[in-house]
Amino acid sequence: MKRTLRALLEERRCDRIAEMAAGSKRVLGLLTALTFDADPLIAWRAVEAMGVAAARIADARPEFVREHLRRLHWLLSEESGGICWRAPEAMAEIVVGRPALFADWVPIVTHLILEAAEEDLAHFRPGMLWAVGRLGPLTAGDPDVEPAVVAALDHADPQVRGTAVWCLARLGRSDVLARRRDLESDEGDVELFEEGVLRHTTVARVLEGALGGEPGA
Repeated sequence: MKRTLRALLEERRCDRIAEMAAGSKRVLGLLTALTFDADPLIAWRAVEAMGVAAARIADARPEFVREHLRRLHWLLSEESGGICWRAPEAMAEIVVGRPALFADWVPIVTHLILEAAEEDLAHFRPGMLWAVGRLGPLTAGDPDVEPAVVAALDHADPQVRGTAVWCLARLGRSDVLARRRDLESDEGDVELFEEGVLRHTTVARVLEGALGGEPGA
């Protein structure tokens, strides 16, 4: 089944994956495994498909999806024995799929960036920022989280800076970005996943798109 799912991810057949998930409890677990795929596009599409599949399952078995969310949360820790590096993104995608059912998970996901140990943030920070941005308006302008996102604009890693720009745009904080004209010349490399596509761009181009221009590729 894992090979079949991977082939469907290559074609971005989230609809078919959702149908499979409705009939098999294994699908969400296998998609979690596929977030470790060596091809980053496949890994990201596994995150995307997990949201679509979880939404289908949640209509009939919401508690099963809640248990999967709890499992992803557990997989963020070293104690789990198998850290899922894309767990924040997957959790956000699931919540976005059925926000009314999983509204209580919004603060859990957005606060990951505040609660993670510093040594974990080195790897998780971009994904946690993406998760906050993906949840967007659902965060309701969380006053605790926003300072962490703003601080990320000055991070040494361009992936962090670019994702923070994208995140603030999703949060409707173009006013903050408008004051960061220094980033207009930031040519640091950034990868952003949106609408099934992994886009290679720069911090400057992400900022341009956030402020109303064409983001470029």
